[in-house]
Amino acid sequence: MIPLVIRTVFFALSLSTAAQVSAATYLLTDEIIGLSFYDAFIWESFADPTNGRVSYVDRVTSDMMNLTFASPDTFILRADSENVLDPSGPGRNSVRIRSKQTYTSHVSVFDVRHMPQGCGTWPAIWQTKPANDWPVGGELDILEGVNDAGPNVATLHTTPGCSMPELREQAGTSLRTDCDYRLDNMGCSVEFPDDYSYGPSFNEKGGGWFAVERTWSHIKVWFWSRGDSSLPQDVLFGGAEIDPDSWGLPMAYFPDTSCNMAEHFHEHSIIINLTFCGDWAGSTYGQSGCPSTCEDFVNSNPWEFADAYFDLGAIRVYQ
Repeated sequence: MIPLVIRTVFFALSLSTAAQVSAATYLLTDEIIGLSFYDAFIWESFADPTNGRVSYVDRVTSDMMNLTFASPDTFILRADSENVLDPSGPGRNSVRIRSKQTYTSHVSVFDVRHMPQGCGTWPAIWQTKPANDWPVGGELDILEGVNDAGPNVATLHTTPGCSMPELREQAGTSLRTDCDYRLDNMGCSVEFPDDYSYGPSFNEKGGGWFAVERTWSHIKVWFWSRGDSSLPQDVLFGGAEIDPDSWGLPMAYFPDTSCNMAEHFHEHSIIINLTFCGDWAGSTYGQSGCPSTCEDFVNSNPWEFADAYFDLGAIRVYQ
């Protein structure tokens, strides 16, 4: 049995020390690295709610099939890349995990060395409420896309009554401004300007860092490629405290101008998953330049998914 380890850091600050900490400074509360993913996350093996050509396996099965494994400083989450599928049988084995901890106001930093790539893939790192009443409580998509079509898109999905201003201080481009899930479930999305933020281009650079600041007045998402000279030192070294006000313009900025954050965003778990085809990757597959049909490709070409894996260096949460 793999030992269950999670490193949680608590700080007892004196009044004099606390006075030196600015309002924008957050302190490290959860550091998830390597083997500690096994204690920090729950494996979710239910049917894919996005109708993907996937079969999410439980923890025991994922370990037996080598779909998840860890070293002291690495956690791998991947899909089966060995078996041809029966078209009338279950989908391709893969993994979906959800954090045991939930968060409201916080900063989370994701050190991602490699993300799943390949035709038919739909990988995501995101946050939502663990209760089964989505979209109540909102959804924040941090890293998400399909069929290797970058760049990355950050998106909010909410109940009616939450929208974003067309013009705001962000490096990305607003694709939609109404976050209401009823509008084709597209959400209010922002496309990143960096081609290295998603897919094969992301992997060629050795990955990078995604960071989220969620407060009661806004949500911000940043991205830096591996080797980016603008990468903040507190992100690079994963220290005991960070100051997102010093990080510069975010890729995506979601203010509370026309969205009550407390009403639309509740306590969130972190979710990491890899599905195939389904509502998004399947519906856009014909325009992707990929061969055959999505489900036929996923069924018949397991070797094409040798690079369909997450290599996660760390997740750090600050509050």
